[in-house]
Amino acid sequence: MNISSKPDSFQKLELLDGANPYEPAGDSPQTESSQAPTTRRRQSLPCVTHVATPGGSKPILKAMLTTACEKNCHYCPFRAGRSSTRRVTFQSDEMARTFDTMQSAGAADGIFLSSGIIKGGLATQDKLIDTIEIIRRRYHYQGYVHVKIMPGADYEQVRRAMLLADRVSINLEGPTQERLDALAPKKNFDADLLERLRWTEQIRREYLAATGRRSRASATTQFVVGAVGDTDLELLALSARLYGQLGIQRAYYSAFSPVLDTPFENLPTVSKQRERRLYQGSFLLRDYGWDVEDMPFGSDGNLRLDTDPKRAWADEYLRNAPLDVMRASPQELLRIPGIGPRAVEAIVQARQHGSLRELSHLRALGIRAPEQAAPYILLSGHRPASQLSLFDE
Repeated sequence: MNISSKPDSFQKLELLDGANPYEPAGDSPQTESSQAPTTRRRQSLPCVTHVATPGGSKPILKAMLTTACEKNCHYCPFRAGRSSTRRVTFQSDEMARTFDTMQSAGAADGIFLSSGIIKGGLATQDKLIDTIEIIRRRYHYQGYVHVKIMPGADYEQVRRAMLLADRVSINLEGPTQERLDALAPKKNFDADLLERLRWTEQIRREYLAATGRRSRASATTQFVVGAVGDTDLELLALSARLYGQLGIQRAYYSAFSPVLDTPFENLPTVSKQRERRLYQGSFLLRDYGWDVEDMPFGSDGNLRLDTDPKRAWADEYLRNAPLDVMRASPQELLRIPGIGPRAVEAIVQARQHGSLRELSHLRALGIRAPEQAAPYILLSGHRPASQLSLFDE
């Protein structure tokens, strides 16, 4: 007689481990996604990834309530009808209890919780919220929580999620309805997805007006890059609007990788270098005061892969018209390769007390590689002296 038993909670996590590497949860997504499967296998428990959070690096449980899904997104390993997907489902109590056990044992200090969609976005969102409420209220966990907002979730659900979580995320997947139609034909770009990002900003404003304090919950989104002809211009133009108008914390970019037994299984893998350039461009928009019009897009609407966008811009505009570090405005200084916001603050303070005449003076301010800036600057009116490459002819 054959007796089959249902897997217990940790066996379910084993089945989930590494099932969805495309969902970044923290502030260093490329480092996070590059953690090799062998690294995960060496960990004491499955589904734990070290993630950069606002409170520092933490071992985060990255889990899903269910890998079953009624949506048919063309790129997704969990799409409806994909027979090769092993379907795993947790109840809210079970997931909360499992996380509490791991957290109490010191194996996890934070949770990123997502889910496939079953019985619609409303029902699925209720289960996600129920899970986080149990973690917060029954188990009194006050640490890092990142929870997904489902397509079709209502306003009150988004509000409840933001009161419970440190971060919520709504995946737009594509930058336009046309691109989304090609990726996920059962989703509406504005009504299902973008509207919920608008709600997060409205809820933050309501919370501030009611309490005088800022909501701790930030919002993020994610795009699938390169599967359906989307351009860097499209992705970064929308990202800029989301940063400027809706106050999202960050946009994630996931270079498309084909999954067997999906409609996109024969499409080519998108270069991780393109993903990297998008992150660099995104940070220029979010942290450096750049506009989309400043980005050095090619005629195809994409950034160069062979150099970062800041250096590409500087090569065009600063090599023959270098900025004088002693006179440039903070906004101009941020255009120089190798110079970031902290370096700008240090330069502005230092030049009030003396002249910056050598690259060593910049290094003394904490600028780690002032040689990167050398081709684009003047120091006290002169080109900085730099060592010639041994390979220059």
